[in-house]
Amino acid sequence: MNSVEQVPTVPIYGLPVSRLGMEDTVKYLTEHLKQEHRQPLQIITANPIMIMKALEEPDYMQVMRNAELLVPDGTGVVWAAARTDKPVQERVAGFDLLHELMRVGEDYHWKVYLLGSTPEVIQAAAERLHLQYPGVEISGFRDGFFGADQDAEVIAGIRAAAPDILFVARGADTQEPWIARYKEQLGVPLMMGVGGSFDVISGKSKRAPKLFQQMRAEWLYRLLREPTRAARMLALPKFALKVMRDKENMSKPR
Repeated sequence: MNSVEQVPTVPIYGLPVSRLGMEDTVKYLTEHLKQEHRQPLQIITANPIMIMKALEEPDYMQVMRNAELLVPDGTGVVWAAARTDKPVQERVAGFDLLHELMRVGEDYHWKVYLLGSTPEVIQAAAERLHLQYPGVEISGFRDGFFGADQDAEVIAGIRAAAPDILFVARGADTQEPWIARYKEQLGVPLMMGVGGSFDVISGKSKRAPKLFQQMRAEWLYRLLREPTRAARMLALPKFALKVMRDKENMSKPR
């Protein structure tokens, strides 16, 4: 059974986005991890850029549709859902969800594997997470610089570590498809792409200040710090215009 069937969702361009807030999302995932027979579950932290990519690329749309849980990470997704009769409770940011799972994981002594970023960043992130959440076992980590010819080796390493949770940071264009492609082979009960989270955790980069977070403008902070992201960020106004133009058609089954 697809786990997302147990979660209230709102359809946004054919994608079933979870309506649960952070607390209920963590409770749901905790219950999943407490089951005796745990099926692999992929979480995708959906934002407008990813949804626009899915609308333009059928393969990416299939990856998102096949994920067991899509959480409303982007503010734009929360805004779009509010224009339907099924609004979401709140934004569920991937960075915060990672930390909430680590926090709860201390009570259950979960095992976590970290995959992605550079060798220096992933090692620093592993060390900092171990210090911050000593009750969680960092069962392994590896940088994200490997090609398709090394996938089998990477998968074998993760399986040997037998984690409860796998966090993957290889960029939105590759991390979600990679998890989807090898979900069954990996056999990890919980898998989530976390983008640049390891960079922040390691201290390499900073998260947007509280003011930007409260203004729901973390995207603007990232753009100011990394102007090269401008082309990618164009998807944000495109998404907003599309939602306004499509109105109720946005949430119709596809």
